Amino acid sequence: MTHPLRIGIWALVHGNRAALRDPLEPYDASWRRNRNLILEAESLGYDCVLVAQHTMNPHQTDLGQLEAWTASAALAAETRRIEIIAAIKPMLYHPVVLAKMATQIEEISNGRFAINLVNAWNRKEIEDAGMVFREHDERYAYGTEWLSIVERLMRGETVNHEGRYFTVKDYVLSPTGLQRPRPPIYVGGESPPARDLVAALADVWFINGQPLENVQALIADVRARPRKGPPVRFGLSTFVIARETEAEAQEEYHRLLALAKEDADIKAYVRANTDPAVQMRKTQARYESVGTNGGTSGGTVGSYDQVAERIAQFHAAGIDTLLTQFQPFEPEMRRFAQHVMPRLAPIRAEQPRAA
Repeated sequence: MTHPLRIGIWALVHGNRAALRDPLEPYDASWRRNRNLILEAESLGYDCVLVAQHTMNPHQTDLGQLEAWTASAALAAETRRIEIIAAIKPMLYHPVVLAKMATQIEEISNGRFAINLVNAWNRKEIEDAGMVFREHDERYAYGTEWLSIVERLMRGETVNHEGRYFTVKDYVLSPTGLQRPRPPIYVGGESPPARDLVAALADVWFINGQPLENVQALIADVRARPRKGPPVRFGLSTFVIARETEAEAQEEYHRLLALAKEDADIKAYVRANTDPAVQMRKTQARYESVGTNGGTSGGTVGSYDQVAERIAQFHAAGIDTLLTQFQPFEPEMRRFAQHVMPRLAPIRAEQPRAA
């Protein structure tokens, strides 16, 4: 099936996405800014927002950091149409507690909530809280067991589970299923264990920004894996720089790239606290880009027509949820809505059809 393209944004949970020292975007990760940003995104026609989860700012511990789940609950009450996707690191919440939180926000939002499971890369965030930071493949084993419990609880099933990490006895949550069977499940991560988890339990696989041919290969790999239920759908992160001409876009790209290089100390701090086995870091190291989670590696820098064409190519490859980043965020988000979204109208409005 080919589905209409949905376009979303990243919430500014830890401020700027490309460079922290940008005179055009002073650092601000406050609730007030994020609330206003997401309400405006909704009014501009964006379809979803990803609220990444960090309890400790991953760039610098004295910088502000938005908390994902309390913010998502508030956003659920403040918004009317946009989908709210809250990221979750399984090590931080017992599955019973998280499933209850998810079903509550699902009710508050009137069926506009989703969870995004990420198995964590920031060792410091976990270990400094006195918890065990499991090694890469074990984190996915833990996350798979954790998510299997959450998924059943969100459906309203009575769960009895005896596993390697969790024991749950005769547990059932109420209310559930008021708008639909359960909230959708997005999963991030690109390693082989991550892909197994996606094939087993995800509704949407969230892929980090990278060249089109890489994305096509990743999609083909997951589509070929054994799967029960509806086919996996695919999302992609990308940092967008769009201008009237390609030369203008490249000029802005190089401005941000120069500013990003001034963050060398911050990037060194992040690398020191990152599990070297994380696939995202290996992928990002192969490309010069700005932005997080692949940034501009997907090629969304250019004229309005060029950016729209590249996004259409990703959609043709199977991407039906595009999560965008910008800097400075608000004016660039408006620019994209004004100049690029209209060029994407044919693939945003189309109905599902057989591939």
